[in-house]
Amino acid sequence: MLDQAKMVMKMKKIDKELAKTIIEVDAGDGAVTVQMNGKQEIKNLSIDPESIDLDDISELERWVEQAFKKAVAESQKVAQEKMKPMLGNLGNLGL
Repeated sequence: MLDQAKMVMKMKKIDKELAKTIIEVDAGDGAVTVQMNGKQEIKNLSIDPESIDLDDISELERWVEQAFKKAVAESQKVAQEKMKPMLGNLGNLGL
């Protein structure tokens, strides 16, 4: 019982840390910037209007997609690193 309570406390702590961790990525040489926390919640999306060609919206769409993919990948790496100590404790469960 005590081990379960400790694990729950550790998970809550990690969850809070992930919520506070901000990952910032860009695409299109800074034309699009995405900020996401470690829980994969979008905190900010910015587009530099000076870098956008309104005659080529598909380019902007690609940059937005690239930025989001990078942000998700980075947030997954951060979460994985924070969860490593917890995963060691699960080894006894056959996972």
